[in-house]
Amino acid sequence: MRNKIPYKRVLLKVSGQIFAGDRGVGISNEALKFISKEIVDALRETRVEMGIVVGGGNIVRGTESAEIGIDRVTADYMGMLATVINSLALQSVLEDMGVRTNLLSALEMTEIAEPYVRKKAISHLEKGRVVLFSCGTGNPFFSTDTAAALRAAEIEADVVLKATRVEGVYSSDPLKDPEAKKLDTLDYDRMLRENLGIVDATAAALCRENRMPLIVFNFMKPGNLLRVLKGETIGTLVKGGKEGS
Repeated sequence: MRNKIPYKRVLLKVSGQIFAGDRGVGISNEALKFISKEIVDALRETRVEMGIVVGGGNIVRGTESAEIGIDRVTADYMGMLATVINSLALQSVLEDMGVRTNLLSALEMTEIAEPYVRKKAISHLEKGRVVLFSCGTGNPFFSTDTAAALRAAEIEADVVLKATRVEGVYSSDPLKDPEAKKLDTLDYDRMLRENLGIVDATAAALCRENRMPLIVFNFMKPGNLLRVLKGETIGTLVKGGKEGS
């Protein structure tokens, strides 16, 4: 099976909003079970090495907290802690389903997570364990999308998989523009130039500079993660650009 899979090692980015499900906030039991099952089913069939970065927007958003009077740096640290809550929840369910995991944190909290060390992360991956990267980059002013791009480059992943609730990247906002078209392929230069961002500009630039392809896909359709890992044309493939062609 491995020979038919185009990827050996991947970095999966799951937004915090996916954890909320229909509730919109917090962690939905149904959503958490769905996320975990999709990951487990895909791993068992493909045997890829997988790192995961989760967002924390279902619990707290740094930018929104800053708007109500919390200073931006503190708000961003609150957002980092929210990613730990989601990561712990996902780790617990994955372990219960028989998947070995290791939770690494960019901020030191040794009682619940290992400090992030690149070589240790790679060692875990090579042993067939899922590695959960929490607390983003460990620095304020950077999103978890940027953390996903950074960790993907550091662990030498083959691709970043951006799990969303939409089909991919569109030529414009489909909620506002009835003429918006889904793009099957896209280069980073156009994404940055036209601000098409499903990911922020820093994350896109990091992927471009490190020649890291990005696939944006609808995670909420059962089996889509497995299809992406098998190389099927799902969502939008972003690559290329002057730094990453």
